[in-house]
Amino acid sequence: MTVTDIAIVGVGKIARDQHIPAIAADPAFRLAATVSRSGGVDGVENFDTLTALLAARPDIRAVSLCMPPAVRYAAASQAIAAGRDVMLEKPPGATLAEVHALQDAARTAGVTIHATWHSRHANGVAAAKEWLSGKKITSVRIDWKEDVRKWHPGQAWIWQPGGLGVFDPGINALSILTEIMPHPLHLTAATLSVPSNCATPIAADLDFAGPDGLTVAAVFDWRLESGEIWQIAVETESGRLDLTEGGARLFLGGTEQPVDGPGEYPALYRRFGDLIAARASDMDLRPLVHVADAFMLGRHVAVDPFHD
Repeated sequence: MTVTDIAIVGVGKIARDQHIPAIAADPAFRLAATVSRSGGVDGVENFDTLTALLAARPDIRAVSLCMPPAVRYAAASQAIAAGRDVMLEKPPGATLAEVHALQDAARTAGVTIHATWHSRHANGVAAAKEWLSGKKITSVRIDWKEDVRKWHPGQAWIWQPGGLGVFDPGINALSILTEIMPHPLHLTAATLSVPSNCATPIAADLDFAGPDGLTVAAVFDWRLESGEIWQIAVETESGRLDLTEGGARLFLGGTEQPVDGPGEYPALYRRFGDLIAARASDMDLRPLVHVADAFMLGRHVAVDPFHD
């Protein structure tokens, strides 16, 4: 098996909790370097800038970009221009124009680019997609609620333009929705609750429509004070399907179904490795389209200021 040397750019919480263990467990990759001004990984060469990494380590053929989306475009463009394969943490960019430009640049350069949606690889999602195929779906209800102070402590960029606010976790639900639904959906209405001292919403209510009268209602909220609610309920003419715990558990008619899988981030790197081997790319932007539509169509409501 060919082993690809890979570098992580942006060594924050998500990189330490998910990316580094996933790379360590994948025989197709070796973590060869990091880029971080706040400390790298013990035993792994660290660079202060991506420019320095690309100049010093031409042997590193792939980079995994784990920095906030507002600065990801410049880094991805630089890596693509240097002929490196690129993995993009979700969301893949701050704007649709950016990610379309990256897709075009990667195609021109002949490199792989992968816009990742980790929640799609939760253990119950593939089985849910298979069960829903060919069934008449009448309605969907999404509840995606958590405590922002627990999951994003001190991350001021989330509240700034381009930070997405509650859509940072909410896009995970949308990535599952767009994966399991057999038909496309479009946003019809949105209400965005924006703290008076922030630029992005702390909560959002979304309504979607699909074919044959299908309706979807989604509620995203970062103000849950304890626990997490990450669930999707799908009503069909053949019965009800529930995905809970972010897609990890699947229920049909109230009965839990056995599901298995390698885990979300190990599956992401397996997919990235397959794409590199095939010299292909994967840039499904449907979840980001729904978020962009929410910002464009949504009614903004001012709510109490947020203080971390």
